[in-house]
Amino acid sequence: MSSGSNFVDYVKICCRSGHGGAGSAHLHRDILTSKGGPDGGDGGRGGHVILKGSSQLWTLLHLKYRKHIIAEAGLSGGSSQKTGRNGKDEVLEVPLGTIVKNAETGEVLFEITTDGQEKILTPGGRGGLGNWHFKSATKQTPRYSQPGEDGREEWMVLELKVLADVGLVGFPNAGKSTLLSVVSAAKPEIADYPFTTLIPNLGIVSYRGSKSFIIADIPGIIEGASKGKGLGLRFLRHIERNSVLLFMVPADTSRRIPEEYEILLNELRQYNPELMQKPRVLAITKSDLLDDELVAEIKKDLPNLATVFISSVAQKGLSELKDLLWKTINS
Repeated sequence: MSSGSNFVDYVKICCRSGHGGAGSAHLHRDILTSKGGPDGGDGGRGGHVILKGSSQLWTLLHLKYRKHIIAEAGLSGGSSQKTGRNGKDEVLEVPLGTIVKNAETGEVLFEITTDGQEKILTPGGRGGLGNWHFKSATKQTPRYSQPGEDGREEWMVLELKVLADVGLVGFPNAGKSTLLSVVSAAKPEIADYPFTTLIPNLGIVSYRGSKSFIIADIPGIIEGASKGKGLGLRFLRHIERNSVLLFMVPADTSRRIPEEYEILLNELRQYNPELMQKPRVLAITKSDLLDDELVAEIKKDLPNLATVFISSVAQKGLSELKDLLWKTINS
């Protein structure tokens, strides 16, 4: 991943929740009472580290340089059974599609999928009980209370799966970045060599009226990506959350179009068979290179799915493609 990138899809952070406040061992005293019973209040809970989903965020960039997240400790209990104040929670906003893993074990703990959803990442320590809890018939004036529970310190990994309506699937140089730059306001870096796109680019495509949908240009996969070859698994992960897969095969491919489509399909199948359930659309890119006769020839050989011939450079077939994608997303 280029260091200058604003798209950050992986961060490792150390979360330290707050210690619980100590319970009070206070005994009641006032003008009339010199030796009253226990009235020590409970300690406050230590602050949690909490994740909160935000539909306004697209990356984890804001957490890239915040390695240590520290929540406040709870305060001690007071007299007259006053409970100590809870420690202030540390609330981290994250994009939808953020997955949380324990950095030590790699275990997936949960995923943030909806706006405003809150999950406790690292719970604060419980406050200790004040001495009034320990009063009994045989022990009228307990002079002890509980200490607060320690907070936790743990390393967590946050990974982002891009949440988009359409995921672009194709080999390097299939024209994905060019399409994205033409149909949306995204400005991906485009160059004529494999693996131009090293990070997912997101583009918002305006559609008739005030409607819009999101396209994610996922880095080009190659044969063997599902086994971790090339940029492999890290980027196939981004495809899991897209609702429609747009396969892009260039008209000037060295292989037959159905063959290239099958290789792409097979990579996805090996990575996660569930991806086969997603609706698929095929775009034949760079079709400004084709005359009518060649288009007719290619059509005879196409796989059995909705197909559109496009050229991002010549602005050909793009309205038809948007219509097809909108219809597929909303079907």
